[in-house]
Amino acid sequence: MRAIEGAIRGSESTHYGEIRFAVEAALDPVSLIRGKSARERAVELFSQLRVWDTERNNGVLIYLLLADRDVEIIADRGIHRDVGLPGWEEICREMERAFKQGRFEEGALAGISAISRHLAAHYPAASPNKNELPDQPLVL
Repeated sequence: MRAIEGAIRGSESTHYGEIRFAVEAALDPVSLIRGKSARERAVELFSQLRVWDTERNNGVLIYLLLADRDVEIIADRGIHRDVGLPGWEEICREMERAFKQGRFEEGALAGISAISRHLAAHYPAASPNKNELPDQPLVL
């Protein structure tokens, strides 16, 4: 978790975006009964964690649902417009491949790095480059 936090902090020095990382072991029983998907849960967390509330609409949430080995990336409208769903899906699948091979830290760091490259291309670091969201991964 420290490596993930360090990667987020380091990446955010190269761009004016914000990355949040959330890990959840499994969906709660009520969500399972209601048929909630990992994507729906990620959207819910995107809102609850206020990832959408960045000055330039460039927040990105990486959500890992461990029980399903599912990765979801939810991006605010500014950066999503620039990257698009296929770009986010590619990063998700790469992370999932690494996780299936037991390379959890490597997969997480590669995902952060890939997102950071998109953010740096579209939102290069500015001065001052304030940190709008916590860098620590959230374990739910």
